[in-house]
Amino acid sequence: MNIQENISLQPFNTFGIDKKAKFFVKAKSEEDVKQALDFAKKSNLPIFILGGGSNILLTKDLDALVIKMEITGIKIIGENEDEVFVEVGAGENWHTFVLHCIENDWAGAENLSLIPGTVGASPMQNIGAYGVEIKEIFQSLQAINRDTLEMKVFNAGDCGFGYRDSVFKNDLKNQFVITKVIFSLKKKPVFHMEYGSIKQTLEEMGVKTPSIAFISKAVIQIRQSKLPDPKVIGNAGSFFKNPTVPFDFFETLKKAYPEIPSFPNEQGVKIPAAWLIEKAGWKGKTFDKIGVHKNQPLVLVNYGGGDGHDIKLLSEKIQQSVLQQFGILLHPEVNFL
Repeated sequence: MNIQENISLQPFNTFGIDKKAKFFVKAKSEEDVKQALDFAKKSNLPIFILGGGSNILLTKDLDALVIKMEITGIKIIGENEDEVFVEVGAGENWHTFVLHCIENDWAGAENLSLIPGTVGASPMQNIGAYGVEIKEIFQSLQAINRDTLEMKVFNAGDCGFGYRDSVFKNDLKNQFVITKVIFSLKKKPVFHMEYGSIKQTLEEMGVKTPSIAFISKAVIQIRQSKLPDPKVIGNAGSFFKNPTVPFDFFETLKKAYPEIPSFPNEQGVKIPAAWLIEKAGWKGKTFDKIGVHKNQPLVLVNYGGGDGHDIKLLSEKIQQSVLQQFGILLHPEVNFL
């Protein structure tokens, strides 16, 4: 295990923010994780677990041990007539895993194509897109207790999945390091094409008989048309969660804004945060080296050399603006560090 000092985290976060880690180590096995945790404990250091760096905003240098998760591997650990159970290392790239599923005709993850980040971060965030959330294909995960170094297995019920949420962001925050995730994937696909413009995109592609491969390609095409490539423009994808408001509050909003898009759910009515931000006048706004993307107002961007603290301030201004105009407080998906 090679622990390095004063390492720039610019290559390891999709915003491309140049902040440093006091200590940095790449963990390629569960034993590496345990050794790193032990080092941090003996050195009285805070710990930060880094996956793909696609859901963080660095606002300062980290006086901590940053553990970059690089545990890889995809293998079948069981199957039955309807499902295949696949164990995946926490350091595997999420989209690489999705493509592996499609190549092997394992259904369930295709709508989650091109989501940035690693497999280990996916249950923490309960990632979702185009009508599907990870909780629908999640079986269990293995995690190491940061304090005792003991391994614990969490099933779906233990994880407290919610909208872009889990127990690992709440009651168990900073208590465990996820090392492996087990997914339950279908041998016979159930297609989810009702959300967004998947059906329309498939029609434009000339697809008459859907498949998980075609749905994946449609999702990739849609995402690439809306979201900037972080390799070209620094960003973390969707910066804010889509808010859900009570039915009666939505009816009041609809009187003032008849064109407001909406998606009813069990909690009330979900409103696209991108629509609120654009309506509040932020779409395409630039402020020196940072700004709001010209095509997707839900994405804040670093054009090069931008500072994380400035992006945080911009996000707060957007929150205040939307709150004043609509009475809705937007909550970030991105984690501030």
